[in-house]
Amino acid sequence: MTELRTDRLLLRPWRASDLAPWAAMNADPEVREHLGEPLTREQSDASVAAFRADFDRRGYGWWAVEVRDTGEFIGFAGLDEVEDGLPFTGVEIGWRLARPSWGRGYATEAARAVLAHGFDTLALPEILAVTTAANLRSQAVMRRLGMTRNPADDFDDPTAPEGPLRPNVLFRIAREG
Repeated sequence: MTELRTDRLLLRPWRASDLAPWAAMNADPEVREHLGEPLTREQSDASVAAFRADFDRRGYGWWAVEVRDTGEFIGFAGLDEVEDGLPFTGVEIGWRLARPSWGRGYATEAARAVLAHGFDTLALPEILAVTTAANLRSQAVMRRLGMTRNPADDFDDPTAPEGPLRPNVLFRIAREG
């Protein structure tokens, strides 16, 4: 599995030591605000198993993110295939960080490394990003990455219950040259 390095971060394979802090993140209602109900430890552990399997199968996926200076696990970032049933197809970028890591530029830094990998190594023609219409923090990261939104592409997520998780926005960025 490829590792990605930035000035401050290491995007790397998942370790057994990541499971407890990952589960704590997924149990945090603020972290899950735009994602749905908090996850149980079993659900959280199963997600990591799925991340590893996806990486093995297709050569990309969700990396664990750690701070290089401290070795602290702070979340994940990576690429995933758009889920079936959505009104578009492609590869989506995403990130999720523990609350103490918010507001430090880590999401943007990790996402820039993921975009570079997607375009330069995987030769993807376009990368998408999706979030709820209310998730202004993630939309700000998308804009900092140079992604653009066409309101005509916004959609209601058919897998989300009625309420604030249903209206979603779609951002895009194309590979240059």
